[in-house]
Amino acid sequence: MKIGIFGGTFNPPHLGHITAAREAFALLSLDLLLLIPAGLPPHKELPAGSPTAAQRLEMTCLAAEATELGDRVEVLDLELCREGRSFTSDTLEVLRARYPDDELWLLMGTDMFLSLQTWHEPERVLSLVNIAAFGRRAADTESSFAVQREYLCRTWPQARIRTLSIPGVVEVSSTELREKLEAGQGSNLLAPAVYGYILREGLYHTGADLKHLPLEQLRPVALSYLKHKRIPHVLGTEQEAVRLAERYGADVEKARVAALLHDCTKKLSMEEQLALCAKYGIQLDELEQKALKLLHSKTGAAIARDVFGVDDDIYSAIWYHTTGHANMTKLEKIIYLADYIEPSRDFPGVDELRNVCYEDLDKGLLKGLEMTIEEMTEMGNPVHHATMEARDALKG
Repeated sequence: MKIGIFGGTFNPPHLGHITAAREAFALLSLDLLLLIPAGLPPHKELPAGSPTAAQRLEMTCLAAEATELGDRVEVLDLELCREGRSFTSDTLEVLRARYPDDELWLLMGTDMFLSLQTWHEPERVLSLVNIAAFGRRAADTESSFAVQREYLCRTWPQARIRTLSIPGVVEVSSTELREKLEAGQGSNLLAPAVYGYILREGLYHTGADLKHLPLEQLRPVALSYLKHKRIPHVLGTEQEAVRLAERYGADVEKARVAALLHDCTKKLSMEEQLALCAKYGIQLDELEQKALKLLHSKTGAAIARDVFGVDDDIYSAIWYHTTGHANMTKLEKIIYLADYIEPSRDFPGVDELRNVCYEDLDKGLLKGLEMTIEEMTEMGNPVHHATMEARDALKG
């Protein structure tokens, strides 16, 4: 197996990191990419007021998902858990022991490559891994690397070095990016979910008011709660909710906010969901205590109210978007159906359901409820009583 190792302070992880990681993965034909946030880097101090180790780790996880490499990319916290200065040679010893028979490639940008001989134990580094260096700027061409590559190979003959030309390189200075973020700029240099997390945590002096976010900030903040594969679904739900709200005269902005936040706790485990239920005093019936899929609508509504200050209409639309209930409001119906029929949904009967939803909202809701009940019954799963009551109310 060919494994790439990409370390850095990731303060914050930006599109330059993501682009380089994704392209290096392809150019080296890697099977696995490891992203490793540095603990206390030996070559530079973290700026005052930097995010905590846990926050840099979470941002790196969000950036890893943005590489779209799926389970072929992993984020390791081994340097963050190490006390004192974190030397690359120590990290590589751990990884070599973990992957004794695999081909390891250490990825690095121009500055790190050109100063490799000054690192702590460079001969040890070069004996443990191969080196893959790439340009961090458009000006970093092969001529920039040739002299250094020849010097390293002459000094340490065991070294195996490859220099890469990254297409579409994104030129980003982390220092300048932090300054831009403090000034309310720089979102275009970050994956949306990473930018949203920065706003949510108030990092780099962004100071966003989460209860009064403009749409261009609410959207990335909402996306920062999600697994990357769920982002198209949530954006599709927003798109569908707006269309349905316009079609049936509902509040478009409330529909948009409810759609963006409806899955904000979807990725949490059963233990985490139950902890939120306890925190917010959410009472669960017997089925809900065992069915993970039913909990995120309730905990999501609680987070939407507590963190983002949504009103009762949006709160209830999120609360009931999974089960429905008898005598639903127009906004509740719209969010339930938008979640069901958004453009990325692809299941037998979805096109017919979409057509009915735009002919008559209640007929669409009834059809959606009946399809859910039929599917759950066929799978041998219990149907929540609120879903049955919603169907019965519509049938009169």
